[in-house]
Amino acid sequence: MTQRPHLELGFVSRAHGLRGEVAIRAFDPGSETLDSVDRILVRTRSGEERVMVLEAVRPTPKEDIVALEGVDSRTAAEALVGATVFVFREDLEPPAEGEFFQGDLVGLTAVDESGAELGCVEELWATGEVPNLVIRAKGRPELVVPFADEFVPAVDIAAGRIVIRPPEYVEVGRPGPGAAKEGEDPGDAE
Repeated sequence: MTQRPHLELGFVSRAHGLRGEVAIRAFDPGSETLDSVDRILVRTRSGEERVMVLEAVRPTPKEDIVALEGVDSRTAAEALVGATVFVFREDLEPPAEGEFFQGDLVGLTAVDESGAELGCVEELWATGEVPNLVIRAKGRPELVVPFADEFVPAVDIAAGRIVIRPPEYVEVGRPGPGAAKEGEDPGDAE
């Protein structure tokens, strides 16, 4: 699998103020990437792509307020709302051994430990301490797996594969082995 030159960071969520600043919401709420790069690639909803230089970045709890070179009015900022924001891979420090850019995980083929295909990693959700991989396959229910060693024993970016050990889901209200029967004390179940 060929590495893409850009990594998807987030999106322009809104215009901010009258001087052309925009709010950029990263998919990873803890991301500090915009503090370490000088430029971004913006893909508008119409598909137009523009390389833009960052003039200033101010973090807020939900997003970063960003001044972009050449965006000097609220009207110009509003034209960017909804645009996808990418960073250039070459502008980032490479990840350490055993670490990965989250954007590199999207598009990987997910397989179980026996090699059976589970689907494709289509999204990452940052909803807790670790991101969750969203794996989809036609005709199968969506699979959401925490990106932690317990559930992801191997990642091979070059081969385009990720090995998944899916968590087992327990259906609420459905007794399983050893479950207490109606009227029994749960401590009495075998």
